[in-house]
Amino acid sequence: MFDKIALVLLIVGGLNWGLVGIFSFDLVAWLFGGTGALLSRVVYILVALAAVWCITLLFREPAGAEARGH
Repeated sequence: MFDKIALVLLIVGGLNWGLVGIFSFDLVAWLFGGTGALLSRVVYILVALAAVWCITLLFREPAGAEARGH
């Protein structure tokens, strides 16, 4: 469950950074009142925490890998 939530947050963050890089448009800031607004900062923090969580995905065995003998 946490993995999927983290991946969704990373997708949101990645798309937002893409918009910033291509169009100089920060969608999160636009939606929530600027980069310094509390809600924007909460979203940025959640995306950062999701990124830290997803680092663990690199080091985990796929589900069922032990049962298959890998």
